[in-house]
Amino acid sequence: MATANGAHLFNHCGSNSRFIHFTSRNTTSKLFLTKTSHFRTPKRSFHVNNILTDKIHHPITEQGGESDLSCFAPDAASITSSIKYHAEFTPVFSPERFELPKAFFATAQSVRDSLLINWNATYDVYEKLNMKQAYYLSMEFLQGRALLNAIGNLELTGAFAEALKNLGHNLENVASQEPDAALGNGGLGRLASCFLDSLATLNYPAWGYGLRYKYGLFKQRITKDGQEEVAEDWLEIGSPWEVVRNDVSYPIKFYGKVSTGSDGKRYWIGGEDIKAVAYDVPIPGYKTRTTISLRLWSTQVPSADFNLSAFNAGEHTKACEAQANAEKICYILYPGDESEEGKILRLKQQYTLCSASLQDIISRFERRSGDRIKWEEFPEKVAVQMNDTHPTLCIPELMRILIDLKGLNWNEAWNITQRTVAYTNHTVLPEALEKWSYELMQKLLPRHVEIIEAIDEELVHEIVSKYGSLDLNKLEDKLTTMRILENFDLPSSVAEFFINPEISVDDDTETVEIHDKVEASDKVVTNDEDDTGKKTSMKTEASAEKDIDKKTPVSPEPAVIPLKKVRMANLCVMGGHAVNGVAEIHSVIVKEEVFNDFYELWPEKFQNKTNGATPRRWIRFCNPPLSAIITKWTGTEEWVLKTEKLAELQKFADNEDLQNEWREAKRSNKIKVVSFLKEKTGYSAVPDAMFDIQVKRIHEYKRQLLNIFGIVYRYKKMKEMKAAERKTNFVPRVCIFGGKAFATYVQAKRIVKFITDVGATINHDPEIGDLLKVVFVPNYNVSVAELLIPASDLSKHISTAGMEASGTSNMKFAMNGCIQIGTLDGANVEIREEVGEENFFLFGAQAHEIAGLRKERADGKFVPDERFEEVKEFVRRGAFGSYNYDDLIGSLEGNEGFGRADYFLVGKDFPSYIECQEKVDEAYRDQKRWTKMSILNTAGSYKFSSDRTIHEYAKDIWNIEAVEIA
Repeated sequence: MATANGAHLFNHCGSNSRFIHFTSRNTTSKLFLTKTSHFRTPKRSFHVNNILTDKIHHPITEQGGESDLSCFAPDAASITSSIKYHAEFTPVFSPERFELPKAFFATAQSVRDSLLINWNATYDVYEKLNMKQAYYLSMEFLQGRALLNAIGNLELTGAFAEALKNLGHNLENVASQEPDAALGNGGLGRLASCFLDSLATLNYPAWGYGLRYKYGLFKQRITKDGQEEVAEDWLEIGSPWEVVRNDVSYPIKFYGKVSTGSDGKRYWIGGEDIKAVAYDVPIPGYKTRTTISLRLWSTQVPSADFNLSAFNAGEHTKACEAQANAEKICYILYPGDESEEGKILRLKQQYTLCSASLQDIISRFERRSGDRIKWEEFPEKVAVQMNDTHPTLCIPELMRILIDLKGLNWNEAWNITQRTVAYTNHTVLPEALEKWSYELMQKLLPRHVEIIEAIDEELVHEIVSKYGSLDLNKLEDKLTTMRILENFDLPSSVAEFFINPEISVDDDTETVEIHDKVEASDKVVTNDEDDTGKKTSMKTEASAEKDIDKKTPVSPEPAVIPLKKVRMANLCVMGGHAVNGVAEIHSVIVKEEVFNDFYELWPEKFQNKTNGATPRRWIRFCNPPLSAIITKWTGTEEWVLKTEKLAELQKFADNEDLQNEWREAKRSNKIKVVSFLKEKTGYSAVPDAMFDIQVKRIHEYKRQLLNIFGIVYRYKKMKEMKAAERKTNFVPRVCIFGGKAFATYVQAKRIVKFITDVGATINHDPEIGDLLKVVFVPNYNVSVAELLIPASDLSKHISTAGMEASGTSNMKFAMNGCIQIGTLDGANVEIREEVGEENFFLFGAQAHEIAGLRKERADGKFVPDERFEEVKEFVRRGAFGSYNYDDLIGSLEGNEGFGRADYFLVGKDFPSYIECQEKVDEAYRDQKRWTKMSILNTAGSYKFSSDRTIHEYAKDIWNIEAVEIA
C-alpha cells in the first residue's frame, strides 16, 4: 500500500522487518532494513536487521520478487519497529526510559525515514528534468509543529497512533512534545508556510529559503507587568526534522572596499567574511510523493578564525569575536533596530538570506546546465519571489554576481535580473516599506550601493524619458516620489535637463555611460556631484531665476540636511517583473496610492494575488470532528484538495441533523480550549459561552484597543444592572486575546498590559461570574491557533480600513465555521462576498473615508461618542487597578501630534462597533440561525485555499509547471 504516490512501507509477511519500495522516473529502488548492513552494488540492496529480531531476511532484489508484494502492508507493527529502532540506534536521550520527549524524537525520526525517500526522489527528478523552479525567499516561515502534518500528508496517522499505543503512548501527547519552530511571528511567515504546503501538494517545483533563527522572535510571558520576553528554546536539544548539508555553504562578505582590477572589473575586497551553511527541512505534499525543501541558512566562521593566541593570553572575548559576530546574525528574528548595531544586524540578516540563496540558486543552475551554460536562459529556469521588502537585496546581489563574478555586461545582467525577480507587497504601513540609511548601507555593502546608484540613475532616465514633456515641477514631484535614493541630488546628466528644458535626454546613450561607470570605472560618481565635482540640484533653474530677481542679498538660514536613504520598495518595483498585492482592496490601494506613479509607468507589472491558507493544516488536521462532518455531508474527502467541494454544504445549511452534528463538533473543540485556558492562565470558562477571539500580532492598526474598550463598555453596563437583567441582556462570552507585541513597541505593550489588567478584574468579579471572561493567552503560536480556531464562535478582524493588506487568520476562522465581525479591510471584503453579507457582521468607516476623517480630526471637528468618553473615564477612575493609563488613553485624544489624535480611528468606529456587537448577541441567541451562519462561512471559504493562490502565482508570475514524482 502506498504511503504517498508510490512510496511503500511494508511489513515483511508478518515479520517485524521493514521493506521500502519507491519508483523514480527511470529506476526502481528498494530498501530493506535489517540490523547489520552491507551493500551489494549490482542489485542495489541494503540490509539492516530489525531491532526486534535476529533473523536475517533475504532481500527482494530488482531482478525479482515483485509478485510477492501482496504480502506487505503498512501496518502499526512495522512502524512500532521503526520507532523502537530509532529510540535505540538514533539516540538523543539516555537508554533507560522511553518517556514522551524520547518518544517524540524517535517517532519523528521514523517519519523522516519515509520523507527522506520521497525527498531524495523529488530532488532527483528536479535535477534530471532541469525544469524551471520557483524560489520563495522570506525572512519568516511560521511552520508550527511538523509531526501531525507530516504523517497526515503521508496518510499514516492511524498507523502511527496505533504504533505509539503499542509502545504505551498517545499520539496527541507525543505530538505535544514538539516545540513550534521559532522561524516566524505573524501572517507573513504563516503565509509562506502555507505556500510551501501547497507547492508540495500541487507538485510544483519550488523551494523556500530562510534563516535558521536560534532564539526566534521571543517566547512571551504574561505577568502582572504585562508582556515579558525570553529567548525561544526550540533548538535547545535539536530538531529531528532538519538535515545539515555540510557540503553546501557559501561565503558572505561585509564591509571592505571596491576597487578596479587591471582587467577593468570592479572587485569587492577586504572586510569581514563569514559563511552560510545550509540546513534543510522536508516539506511533504498531501497524497503525493513530492517533498520539497525549506533551506535555512546558519552563519559561522571556520575554526581557523578562532584566535587561539588571544584565548591563551586570557583575551577570551577577543578570541571568540569572529565566531560571535557570525553566529549572532541568526540569533534573533527582527532584532531591535533602535541602535546602530541593531540596524547593522538587521541589514546583515537580509543580505545573508539574499546572498546565500542566490549563490545556491546559481550553483544549481550551473550544475544542471552542465557544459552549456547560457545565462540568457537563467530566467527560463529560475523564478525568485521576494516575500515583502526584506529580500530586496536580491536585486543588486544578483547583478553583482552576474557582472563581477560571471562576466556579463550591465544590460545582460539587468535583463536577466528583471525577468527573474518578482515582489509581493504585504502592507501599506511605512515600517514595511523599508528605508535604509545610505551611509550605513554604503559602509556595510559598498559594491551594492554602487549598483543601486546605477539602478536609480537608470530609473531617473526612464522617468524623464516618459514624462519629460511635463511641467518641470510635476516632473520633479515624480522623481522625488519614485527614486530609489531619497534626499539625493539628481545625476549630473539629468540635472542639466532642469537647467535647460530644451535639452533632450538620449536615454540609450546615457544608459551606456551609467553602466560603464558601474562595471569598469575606478571612480564612482556620487549623486551629489557631477563629473567636475560641481554640486547639482533639482531646483537649479528655479533658484537661479529667484536670485536674479532679488535686488538685495538675503542671509540664508542654516539648512537642515535630510538623511540620505535607500527606498527598498521602490527598488523592488524597479527591479522586478511583477508586483502583487495580497487582497483585492489592497491591490487597488497599491496601484492607486502606494505605487501610483509606478503603476502609471508600468501598469503591466501590477497584479492581485489574494492570500490563502492550506486546508490540510487548517481544517483536515487541526479540526478532525469538523473534517469528518464535511466528508460525510459532501460524500467525499476530495474537499481537502478541491476546496470548491466545500460549497456543497450550502444546500444542507438548514438541515437539522447537520446543525446538531455541527454544534456538537464545535462544543467538543471548546471543551479542549477550556482545559487549555485553565492550564495556561488559571482562568476557568464554560464551553456553552460564546468564544469571542482576536489572535494576531499586537499592533495599533489591528485595534486590539477597540476590542478591549468594547469589552470594558460591556462590563460597565453589566455592573450597572441587576443580576437578572444582566442575564437577559447579555450573552455569556469568553473573550480571548493572543499575540505578541514587538519588544520595543511601547504602545503595543501598553495594550497587552491593559488587556491583562481588565481580565484580572473581570475574571475575579463574583457579580459577573461566567457572563464575561477575558483571557490573554501567552506565547500565541501556530499550535495555539490550531486549538483556538476550531473552537471559535466569533472572530474579530477589526483593523482600520485600508491598513490590513489581507490577513490570513480571517480565512482560517471562516474555514472552521467561525462568524466574523470586521471592517471592509483586506480579505474581509472578499470573505464577506463569498459567505454572504448576512453572515458577516460589518461595522466601521471604509477605506475611501479614512483620509477625510483624519482631516476632520486635525481640523478639530470630530465629536467623540458619549459612550466612548464613558469608557475612558471609567478606566481613569481606576476600575482596573492603580496603573496609570494616561499614555495609552492619550493616544486617542487631541487633534494632532505624534502618538496622539487617534490615528487609527478607534473613537470614530467605537459607536458602530458596539452597536454591531448587539447584533452579534441577538444572532447568537438563535442557535439555529447562528449554526446556519457558521455552516455558510465554511461553505464560502472554499476560495481562500492557498492552493488557489499558488496556482495563480505559478501561472501568472513564475511560469512553472507541476511535475508529479512517479
